[in-house]
Amino acid sequence: MRKIVLSLVVIASVLTACKSEKKEKVEVKEAVKVEAKSVSLNNVDVTASVLNWKGTKPGGAHDGTVSLKSGGLLLENGKLTKGEFVIDMNTITNLDMKGSNGAGKIEGHLKNADFFDVAVYPTSKFIITKVEEVAGKLAVTGNLQIKDVTKSIVIPATISTEAGVTTFTSESFNVDRADFNIKYKSKSFFKELKDKFIDDIMEMSFVVKTKA
Repeated sequence: MRKIVLSLVVIASVLTACKSEKKEKVEVKEAVKVEAKSVSLNNVDVTASVLNWKGTKPGGAHDGTVSLKSGGLLLENGKLTKGEFVIDMNTITNLDMKGSNGAGKIEGHLKNADFFDVAVYPTSKFIITKVEEVAGKLAVTGNLQIKDVTKSIVIPATISTEAGVTTFTSESFNVDRADFNIKYKSKSFFKELKDKFIDDIMEMSFVVKTKA
């Protein structure tokens, strides 16, 4: 009997630990008003810059990249003050199944109306509205636009310059796709999915480099 009780205690502890590992999403707020052309400087090297993504579901995960269409980073006295990244949604690429038919199916599904509806919304944007230093890192506030929804979020990042190239690198941040009205197999919209859902949390990170 004692062994059974101990086993139940262990199982309960494991389940509690698993629940505590739930991914924290970035807080979304109303978009910050910015000038129509907050950054006119198109100095980002789009061939060396990327948005990384990862999505999960029960028993699996997929990851990949999206290229930038254009972008600019503005530094004043060596400090980042403004920036704008235009993301080319037509370049959504799946990496974990690269080279297989599965990758093409995933890319096509992400581009269609179930998810990002690329035919209607060919670009997304991240416009930096405020930059603060916190504990040696940057807390970067920006307007994230996905489809027809724009929200203000804060992401942690670092910036460095070497040989005339400035690199903006964000840490991974978690975006809730439900905040951007992406409904496909989302428990936020469909409660009866049981284990047939896709997680609302999308993990993202930027690596953006300027031209030399």
